[in-house]
Amino acid sequence: MARLPTSESVAPEPLFVVGAVSQYLGAAVAVRLFDEIDPAGVALVRVLGAAVMIIVLRRSWQRRWKARDLAWASAFGVALAAMNLSIYLSIDELPLGNAVAIEFTGPILVAAVGTRTLRSGAALLLAAGGVVVLAGVEAEGTMRGVGFALLAGLFWAGYIVLGHRVARGPAAVDGLGLGMLAGAAAISGFGAPKLGPALDSLVLLLLALATGLLSNVVPYWIDQLVMKRITQHRFAVLQSLLPATAVLVGLAVLLQVPSSREMLGIALVIAAIITGRSAPGRGSTAAEAGMGASG
Repeated sequence: MARLPTSESVAPEPLFVVGAVSQYLGAAVAVRLFDEIDPAGVALVRVLGAAVMIIVLRRSWQRRWKARDLAWASAFGVALAAMNLSIYLSIDELPLGNAVAIEFTGPILVAAVGTRTLRSGAALLLAAGGVVVLAGVEAEGTMRGVGFALLAGLFWAGYIVLGHRVARGPAAVDGLGLGMLAGAAAISGFGAPKLGPALDSLVLLLLALATGLLSNVVPYWIDQLVMKRITQHRFAVLQSLLPATAVLVGLAVLLQVPSSREMLGIALVIAAIITGRSAPGRGSTAAEAGMGASG
């Protein structure tokens, strides 16, 4: 009988793409909820609901926790929750693809720190060019939305750096669940006062919880699997797929038709992935190089 593929036998790129599509399907659901629930309220339900799902699935309370592991997981979760809150506040005012592209300044910053070869430098330049093209703010955009997207990018950089430490530590996915619980507590002051509509409607509450499953549980669990196998630099370059994914999901689900400028941005981002996929970053190892295609 043929064996089913495991996460270790699948290259990081396909895993990451599945997570990316799931993440922005969740974002599309969230956008439709903003007419009923404030973005801060949706963000809180998303993070808290995802934390509970992972903790229950993993039975994380059975693990023995060291104070240091708790501290790193909590810092990671706070960065993650703050990133979620910031990007929701941004996409409430900007098109999904534009907000995600501006947010991508965070991964570019992390990737720049790890650049050591001409190939990886060229990949970063292509990715940066794609982000610049995609990040043009339309008439309906506001500087407030741009500011929140840039803030989300800063927290995204923290998510990458702290996420690698958690993924490669003893806590791993358990650290993701516990971290999101700490992150939910950190943003509760923003989201809790906005939860009235969700608490009054079971349908709205379930939809908000669905954003947690689609945008946190699935993609961040996959991120932990991918982070465990590749360096921060290679992971940051791989994340340049996300602005293109956001635009495509916006087209398919929100009927946001991309302009020729956005199509050019997508092409530049894909070119960055092709260029940088075999470029080893700082801290690469022979074991990582033997894992097949990675970004």
